[in-house]
Amino acid sequence: MAITLTENAAKKIQARLVKNGKEGMGLRVGVKKVGCSGFAYTFDYADEVRAGDQVFESHDVMLMVDAVSLPFLDGSHIDFVKKGFSETLKFDNPNAESECGCGESFNLKK
Repeated sequence: MAITLTENAAKKIQARLVKNGKEGMGLRVGVKKVGCSGFAYTFDYADEVRAGDQVFESHDVMLMVDAVSLPFLDGSHIDFVKKGFSETLKFDNPNAESECGCGESFNLKK
């Protein structure tokens, strides 16, 4: 099982950790049931490794993923994307069958 970051995404995450005064461990990534397609990605700063977390390191950035979210995210590649005035972390998730039109939620493959 693995989740990876592009170098560009890793640099952006590191910069945000420093900007927010979080010299912390890295980024917590997960999923929650929501949206018009069923699931949405979640992000939060991680100051610790919790029981049940799987830890991945990519370009010197640590990603923490809880055991419930891991099967939904396994094999994902995360990039940082800028379009116009918006910027976001974008998932290339091999477990996602489709995304809603707004890109906020996704459907899983059966």
